[in-house]
Amino acid sequence: MHATLPIRMAFDAFFLILLMLALGMLCRRLFPANAADTLNQFALYVLLPAAILRYASRLSIGAEVLAVAAVPWAVLVATIVCVRLLTRPLKLDVGTRAALMLCIGLGNTSYLGYPLTLALLGDAALPTAVIYDQFGSFLILATWGLWVLARYGGEAPPTPAQSARKVLTFPPFVALVVALTVMPAQPPHAIDAVLLRLSDALLPVVALAVGLQLQLRLPREQLAPLGAGLALKLLLMPLLALGLVALLGLRGLQADAVVLETAMPPMITAGALAISHRLAPTLAAALVGYGTLLSMLTLPLWHWLIG
Repeated sequence: MHATLPIRMAFDAFFLILLMLALGMLCRRLFPANAADTLNQFALYVLLPAAILRYASRLSIGAEVLAVAAVPWAVLVATIVCVRLLTRPLKLDVGTRAALMLCIGLGNTSYLGYPLTLALLGDAALPTAVIYDQFGSFLILATWGLWVLARYGGEAPPTPAQSARKVLTFPPFVALVVALTVMPAQPPHAIDAVLLRLSDALLPVVALAVGLQLQLRLPREQLAPLGAGLALKLLLMPLLALGLVALLGLRGLQADAVVLETAMPPMITAGALAISHRLAPTLAAALVGYGTLLSMLTLPLWHWLIG
């Protein structure tokens, strides 16, 4: 009975994602043009901080935190190297290179990562996912990601003070600080119940937003960059993480959560920023959309491989 519960939770989560993706695509003409942005903002300012408050408060800070946080930065370095190696054979222009670096180097480690880690691995693995996301993906987006957007999008690179301000005022990061300092591991039942309901809403809301933005058509010349990008993001980078967790001495649920977080599809925010800065916008949308769909196949595979 207990052994089948995580499998059933995972199946329910994947079924819910596919259902909400389909509903998003069907409702695209019924909803306002900015509906996806509104849903993403609601998830960013309300649902995601609620999940962090509930689960990060159980986190114990130790040496393994640095090991977990090191993996997404190592994946970023590998991404930069791979994209540069692909530039000449695939004849990648500047905008395409930037979009690939953003969408391969940054995964959907919060919106999809938290609820899927919870469904696949259970409550005990979620604090590791929070570390990976906040000290890895989020800091990468707030520093290196903003630099890429400025460098290739024609803007002035952000100053250290501007980057620090973005980090310190980012709602999920504020929630993380509160969770690690004043939030009790076992809050009052009423508060815990509210946080649980809000965090449970994260997956369907984000999946609906992705469905509203999903584009299934792509110019032929972008098929090769799309295939290469998804192969790197969904297959090669998780394989790299599998080797890194062994090298860094991570074991058990921590190692499993790190591999699973690395296997998440491209970050919605990274794709949206690439689109807004006109960095191969069609490709960026396809990487997020097709990546999310394909991850419904690759994530169960990685879950099976890590056992």
